[in-house]
Amino acid sequence: MATRNKKAKPYWERGYDTHGYWQDKKKIGWVALDGKGTNGIYRWQAGSRAGEAKTLGEAKRAVEQTVLSLATQLSLFGDPDGD
Repeated sequence: MATRNKKAKPYWERGYDTHGYWQDKKKIGWVALDGKGTNGIYRWQAGSRAGEAKTLGEAKRAVEQTVLSLATQLSLFGDPDGD
């Protein structure tokens, strides 16, 4: 019988100042508006990577793509199996 992946899917949660990207009870990324009104820039961070975007959608996609790439990235040194 095939085993199922029991990892919870990441989800977005709105906050007062930021939108958090959560998996289980761990925050794995966030997006915040820097500046007031429509002239602001959305700043985002996921893991050790950060950036800026013009729209909330672009910033959320950047966080999601970064989290996905960090989860599937192979190690630079040593065996990929972790030995």
